[in-house]
Amino acid sequence: MTMKKALIFRGGWDGHEPKLVSERFAALLEKNGMSAEICDGLDCLADGKKLLEYDLIVACMTMSEIPREYERNVSEAVSRGVGLAGCHGGMCDAFRKSTEWQFMTGGQWVSHPGGDGITYTVNICHGANPITEGLEDFQVCSEHYYLHIDPAIEVLATTRFPLVSYYHAANKPVDMPVAWTKYWGLGRVFYCSLGHHDDVFDKSPSASVLMERGMLWAAEGKEYAEKNCLDRSRFENNAKMY
Repeated sequence: MTMKKALIFRGGWDGHEPKLVSERFAALLEKNGMSAEICDGLDCLADGKKLLEYDLIVACMTMSEIPREYERNVSEAVSRGVGLAGCHGGMCDAFRKSTEWQFMTGGQWVSHPGGDGITYTVNICHGANPITEGLEDFQVCSEHYYLHIDPAIEVLATTRFPLVSYYHAANKPVDMPVAWTKYWGLGRVFYCSLGHHDDVFDKSPSASVLMERGMLWAAEGKEYAEKNCLDRSRFENNAKMY
């Protein structure tokens, strides 16, 4: 069997520790028999054909801007079965001006009321999903991410808002997704909002399990599509997205 390959691109705001997080994720993937290539910056996304050689793309790039061509290359690769995964601001507070990126990833950060150091519970959504199998609710002390989300996502874990008094507290309490999956054509997408700092995954080991399983699940999209003879054309339409 051919070894699966992952591309991890990193950069943006240093406060999210993209170097440490990307190296942690590479180690998790390599532990599971995958090869992991880490790239600084976005130029590794310039060759759309090369992206198709990977089984998984992992985003560790906070804020910044992505050239339209690079965004299109990632979108096309994922639609053909390459997985996409990321955590915290490294994927869903990336490329704030790029609505296609937000459409593909399933959500966008908008606030973290109270800043860092908020203690909250991550509530696991129990069901048949292998990513959460055997996991129980757990505590985290970190930023409490409020996101605008795609209603099509499959929610794997949630957290309750509000914990901190801010303008949003005038509304009813809500269960905000913490981790989810979705599809983009033939591709699988996984996101987890934990990971403000790298040590979150040491302090809350269940967060590391979520990321590990989520990345591996996303990396199986191409293999699953081939095994089940799925045709990407059935997800396409004649509308021009650009």
